[in-house]
Amino acid sequence: MRVLLDTHTFLWAITEESKLSRRVGRLLPAAETWFSVASVWEILIKTQIGRLSLPEPAGPFLTSKLALNGVHVLPVKLDHVLRLESLQLHHRDPFDRILIAQSLEESLPLVTADRMFERYPIELIW
Repeated sequence: MRVLLDTHTFLWAITEESKLSRRVGRLLPAAETWFSVASVWEILIKTQIGRLSLPEPAGPFLTSKLALNGVHVLPVKLDHVLRLESLQLHHRDPFDRILIAQSLEESLPLVTADRMFERYPIELIW
């Protein structure tokens, strides 16, 4: 199964696995996991402004953890950005909105604990 990881899901999977649901904990080892470059950007911004702390600088940390866990990086494509125009404004966070668009455009279920995503026509896993 192919899945797209929300930012917090990836971070929890590599740093605080106990925060994952049982279902997600069972699913991830066997899944083809994808992580958006938008989430990488979000993490870099949050570490720079002091809203997120990682055990080492974000760039090397993310690069090593993505490779170590066999996670594919999903680029932000023009189709993803254009899809934003048709999305309702239930969620105003630009990083979450691009994940919704990517989930729709790539037919990837989104693995997230964020209930706000339920307002969109995407497949959610938690």
